[in-house]
Amino acid sequence: MKQQNITEEALWTEITAHQGETFYTKKGLPFTYYIKGGELFASRRERSITRSTFEAAYRKIMKNPDEVTGPKKLNVYGAPYVWAVLTAILKI
Repeated sequence: MKQQNITEEALWTEITAHQGETFYTKKGLPFTYYIKGGELFASRRERSITRSTFEAAYRKIMKNPDEVTGPKKLNVYGAPYVWAVLTAILKI
């Protein structure tokens, strides 16, 4: 897995920049999202996913890139969406 180390601040800026684009879960389900404050609202979910959730997932990926191979390995709320956004933005 290729790593792209960026700061958590830069990560959230990138996530914000891609709102409205279509992403796909590992199972191929399409979704879009928008950002409001420190929360991401995915079109396929009722509850938001917080910025801190993305930061925690990013830290897990950077710490153990060979072990974190899919959304279940993230062990965070909204993992399929977090995984889809992070892998697309980080190109991992």
